[in-house]
Amino acid sequence: MAWTWPTALFFIFIATLLIGMVIWERFVPGGSPRRGVLGLDTTRGDRLFISLLGSAFIHLIWLALIPLSLWIASIVCIFYAIFVFRYV
Repeated sequence: MAWTWPTALFFIFIATLLIGMVIWERFVPGGSPRRGVLGLDTTRGDRLFISLLGSAFIHLIWLALIPLSLWIASIVCIFYAIFVFRYV
């Protein structure tokens, strides 16, 4: 993996998400488990993991099949993460 600015920004973004989740858990403990469309009881951390994992697959599929800019895939992933946090 080439250590470029986009790579560094990616890891900074993931670290920022994790720090944000720690702060959120500090102020509102418990993670508010709920049952969503998957039929699983998920917490905020579970939903973050599902959204990050799904976003990785969206980007990989985008790279393999669609010759457009990867920024469009990132926008798709933002909407996917919103969907996961709201409905899963």
